[in-house]
Amino acid sequence: MSMLQFFIAVDVTVVNIALPSIGAAFDVDGHTLTWVVVGYTVTGGGMLMLGGRLGDLLGRRRVLLLGTGLFGAASLLAGLTPTFDVLVVARLLQGTGEAIALPAAMAIVVLMFPEGPRRSRALSVWAAVASCGLVLGFVLSGLITAHLGWRWVFLVSVPFILVALLAAVLLIEGDRSVAKDAPPLDLPGALLLTACPLLLTFGVVKAGEPGTPAWVAPGALAGAVAAGVGLVRVEARSRNPLLPLHFFANRTRVRANLTTLLLSGGLSTSFVLFTFYLQDRLGIGPLGAGLTMLPLAVSLIAFSVLVPRMLGRWGARACVLAGIGFTTAAMVAIALVSALQAGAVALIPAMLLIAAGMGFGVVGLQYVAVSGVTDDDAGIASGVQRAADQLGGATGVAVCVGLGFAPTLHSFDPFVIATLLATVGLVTGAVVAWCMPAPTSAADLHEQAG
Repeated sequence: MSMLQFFIAVDVTVVNIALPSIGAAFDVDGHTLTWVVVGYTVTGGGMLMLGGRLGDLLGRRRVLLLGTGLFGAASLLAGLTPTFDVLVVARLLQGTGEAIALPAAMAIVVLMFPEGPRRSRALSVWAAVASCGLVLGFVLSGLITAHLGWRWVFLVSVPFILVALLAAVLLIEGDRSVAKDAPPLDLPGALLLTACPLLLTFGVVKAGEPGTPAWVAPGALAGAVAAGVGLVRVEARSRNPLLPLHFFANRTRVRANLTTLLLSGGLSTSFVLFTFYLQDRLGIGPLGAGLTMLPLAVSLIAFSVLVPRMLGRWGARACVLAGIGFTTAAMVAIALVSALQAGAVALIPAMLLIAAGMGFGVVGLQYVAVSGVTDDDAGIASGVQRAADQLGGATGVAVCVGLGFAPTLHSFDPFVIATLLATVGLVTGAVVAWCMPAPTSAADLHEQAG
């Protein structure tokens, strides 16, 4: 499960440093290239709830194999693509494969380990692998693009996906038989859940783009609101809703997932700011930019060992607040580095703070978001948590980087504006997290969630 998680996480970021090479190969501009990233992230995040529901209804092993196979086939297609349009389609399929596979994988991990220290350790490994995959995606992209070519940033994962498929067949128990009278899937809900963040991202990006007609951005944002309202109405009337409204009666889970949205927005923004500062501001090449981020990856491994112990001693809320605090401090550090025009070494403290923010914040939020689940709703809980993480990251980048780097909206330092917007989101997340229960141990957390 962790191997699959690692390569899916790598695929979220591995394309970033390779984008200029992809643009040169297909003669497309930077604006068009952004959809290679946004399409994957938003489609993957928007379809995650459908993937979680598929696992609950059809069996997690079956759905895991389906999603993993689709992700591997799409990766192969992306690496062998003859045109840019086919590449975009392949990225959309990769996002769909991720959305189908990961909720089933996480649900298998959650149900395999009982609540308490064993589950907290398992989720810490899971979160650490995902975090390292996200960061190492930048490093691997620089190495692969410089020495093998951009196509290999997609092809390198294919043999490992095959290993994950084989391991799933051999090591995971078979699913129970599917009931013949199983209710239909909520496809309208899945489409609306995907359309809402996609329209929001499109509207925000277009708002700061020169030459965009005045009606485009407001129209897209209005469409996002309409999709959100339609989603609530569809779920309230559906016989088998994708997002059962009673699931949100647990206020602790709601707060955990809302905080995940806001924290992930700040963390994802930091990755983009690191890349932009190193390559655009300092002129460091892809390989150098990737290697400069190694301290972030190494420190994430260290925090993955530390956080499980602190989760048991401090409780989940304290870990989450610490993670938000570290991430906020990192934003201040990035703004100072940009304002002082400092070199690459000056970014290392910010990278270490981001590692601490991910280590404490993500693990704590994951534990709260899936506490008290049963076999019937583990897939929904896992899907909601993953969707909040991924959609929060995509929306955070669209808002903070899209508005921060929009020359038509302001003339200030884009790094300072982006970090300021991210800080506003993080402070809001801290307020929401403060309202969560404050258990002192994993056992207390289980008792309160029950």
